[in-house]
Amino acid sequence: MSVRVGAIDCGTNSIRLLIADLPEESAGPSAPLVDVSRRMEIVRLGQGVDRTGRLAPEAIERTRVALADYAAEIEKAGVDRVRMCATSASRDASNAADFRAMVERTLGVPPEVVTGDEEARLSFTGAVRGLPADAEPPYLVVDIGGGSTEFVVGTRADGVRGAISVDIGCVRMTERHLHGDPPTPAEIAAAEADIAAAVDRALAAVPGREAATLVGLAGSVTTVAALAEGLKGYDPGRIHHARVPYERVASVTDYLLGATREQRLAEPVMHPGRADVIGAGALVLRIIMERAGMPSVVASEHDILDGIAWSLA
Repeated sequence: MSVRVGAIDCGTNSIRLLIADLPEESAGPSAPLVDVSRRMEIVRLGQGVDRTGRLAPEAIERTRVALADYAAEIEKAGVDRVRMCATSASRDASNAADFRAMVERTLGVPPEVVTGDEEARLSFTGAVRGLPADAEPPYLVVDIGGGSTEFVVGTRADGVRGAISVDIGCVRMTERHLHGDPPTPAEIAAAEADIAAAVDRALAAVPGREAATLVGLAGSVTTVAALAEGLKGYDPGRIHHARVPYERVASVTDYLLGATREQRLAEPVMHPGRADVIGAGALVLRIIMERAGMPSVVASEHDILDGIAWSLA
């Protein structure tokens, strides 16, 4: 009998749920997860945390509402094992204990406030299973979140060679630098300098410039890929493993940074909760590609959420 697992990833911007059946051992190491449900809600848990150092009460309440809905679905689906990982915002906040208590009351299990290193390794596991044959190793996997971005280098055969998390997420960079609608050239230049310095540190630590393939994870990357592909609606099947050249990433980034929030919201692939931070997320991706010398990025719909599910095997 296969085991049904529930994985929850609570980041700075979104909270996501994956209910999946693990493959039986006899299916072999390349067998995929069998999805039962994938869900995502924008709750902006990290609202203002870069400025205040605390999780806002209204942000904790938004997260509680979404989590209660997920808990009900987990119970209805007959899940055998559950793991919830909480990332950058709840790692940084001085009132993280309030968040932890809310999760235990709502879900019945405590959240694991994973280290940046563990976050990176889970992202790598989720991303590299099932990569297409033309994705040459070693891989540089980047997970652009709301508060932080994880960089991981490795191969399927040998696992992770190096991993690091740096504080250049799309929410953090927007709140720190990109205040205009659209942001001013000076604001963009400040964000670029901040991001480039962090990316250079990360690429030296992992080391990312030795990788042959860049794999990009999370909503900033998949939204940029959807815009680059000219999709008329968000289509995970079209986005997953799409290879987007640098020139198109740069063009989309320029467009997003030059557009107003209203114009970004009008894009059919844009989640309403991502419209005000997508410019910063695209900028992080573009600068990673520049500093790593990557001519293209492979977008992946499978990421830390899948890694959490696999960890329950």
